[in-house]
Amino acid sequence: MGLGILEDKVMDHVPGTTRYFDDPERPPYAVDGVEGLKCDTSGRVPIILVPQPSDDPNDPLNWPLWKRDLITFILSMTAIFATALGPILAANTITMVIWYPALFSDVAKLTGWYLLGVGIGGFIFVPSGRIWGKRHLFVTGTVLLVITSAWAGGSGKNYTSLLVARIFQGIATAPFEAFVNAAVGDLYYVHQRGSRMAFTNLAVFGGAFFTPILVGKITHTIKWWWTFYLVAIFCAACLPLIYFFCPETAYHRETSLNLDLLATDNPAAYARPVTAQATGDDPEKLAGSASAPNGTSGANGADRTNETTDPSKPQAVPQKATFRESLALFNGRKTDESFWKLLLRPLPLFLQPAFLWACLIQGLLIGWTVFIGVIIASFFLGPPYWWDEVKTGYAYTAPFLGAIIGFLIAGTLSDWTARVMTKWNNGVYEPEFRLVMVIPQMILGCAGLYGFGITVDGMQKYKYSYYVPLAFFALEVAGMVIGAVASSLYIVDAYRDLAVEGFTCMIIFKNIFSFALTFKAYDWLIENHTDATPLFNAIGTVQVVVSLTTIPLYIYGKRLRSYFARHDILAAFGVR
Repeated sequence: MGLGILEDKVMDHVPGTTRYFDDPERPPYAVDGVEGLKCDTSGRVPIILVPQPSDDPNDPLNWPLWKRDLITFILSMTAIFATALGPILAANTITMVIWYPALFSDVAKLTGWYLLGVGIGGFIFVPSGRIWGKRHLFVTGTVLLVITSAWAGGSGKNYTSLLVARIFQGIATAPFEAFVNAAVGDLYYVHQRGSRMAFTNLAVFGGAFFTPILVGKITHTIKWWWTFYLVAIFCAACLPLIYFFCPETAYHRETSLNLDLLATDNPAAYARPVTAQATGDDPEKLAGSASAPNGTSGANGADRTNETTDPSKPQAVPQKATFRESLALFNGRKTDESFWKLLLRPLPLFLQPAFLWACLIQGLLIGWTVFIGVIIASFFLGPPYWWDEVKTGYAYTAPFLGAIIGFLIAGTLSDWTARVMTKWNNGVYEPEFRLVMVIPQMILGCAGLYGFGITVDGMQKYKYSYYVPLAFFALEVAGMVIGAVASSLYIVDAYRDLAVEGFTCMIIFKNIFSFALTFKAYDWLIENHTDATPLFNAIGTVQVVVSLTTIPLYIYGKRLRSYFARHDILAAFGVR
């Protein structure tokens, strides 16, 4: 029982469990005398690269770190503009009510239908991403963002036109919600993912909170339709960056190189006939800078013409793709699986406890955030403050700062806690180590929910200034970001072969849940003249209960991974 995680009694090695050797006296490229593992030796303690990079120069893991970080940055920046469309009407509630005219609930539905579009798009795009890769979806999604944002801005007095545009904006956003986090799994080793996953989650979730701060001022100055036109302009600027600098990240890697997915802990299974050791993130050294059997060697791998799993059957290393070749939207199928099976594949995962936990731990807090965003304007547009759209937009400074705080906490602690706990566990890494991040999520997120309900009622009665409930809103958002990072990292590390389907489950759940909340927000609170305190006490309690389900997942998570490695839930439903 390593650090409270129950060992499995059936499998010798459970997929997801990996080895980081923290003993500097042990050769980093050998496991009990078996040579061949590539390592990152840039730090004081050598770390075995998980997954192992191939010798193919087109393997994203062999690209320079700066190139991988550039791809992540470009995708994240585009994701900010894409997800900005979610809360883009938050500060403009009263403006839209007057413009059409419409009820408060009708304006809330403009956000709800957008979220439903994201859920639908994510569900449809996943099989396409699994079969043909992610690049064509990022490019197509960006093009659609430009078109639909221009459409929304030009909808004029036609409410239905704006509503339909919002649905298609959600569909256009889906690739960035579904695949940016998954691309982190393509581009980085396990020990590099934590801070990058925190950054992409900040972009996908936290960046959206900066939007209302600007939207209120933009609406007041140059009218509401320019908020959509500006998104179209910025997405158009991102399009060439994605097209020219974001090649395909999906890569079909040999099973033997996926050390985190191997169902064995036998060191011989990790061995490769061509030995290699690595230093830092130098792709040339990662390609093979050590001596090898049969006399093949070379600092840049040029003399190593084959990598074999059977010495009698050499396989040529592919040529490095040219820049022009990297611009292709499609570079071959990544799987021979059926499109329809892949389409339906995420659905059975809702019955798998780990994936259901990830949906709840991430999706509920996101839903509560959307809920607060829908109703918050009603607290400030009326007494005692009577704010206009500019001041209502500025109120989102607090949740934006909360997103930054969540990002800093998640980025600082996620990889650090994993390294420390791995060291305590004698060099064996368990994905369940990621679950400890739920502790700060529960503390901040639940405190934010309870505190917002109490203080926003107090504000109405002149007991608190406006900045008190906004501070609690910031705490709730910080918890949301931390939870998003924790759940994403756990799914990537524990079930990396199902990461895309896992993210799809989370997208479907959070968007349908948020969609439902937008339809009921005003019924629950405004139209029924109910105080916020009882409602948010109930919401906070639900979140506490969901957070506490992390404890049994931490204890039994390894056995759960073992069970589903031996009992394929997808095969049971005929979608494997």
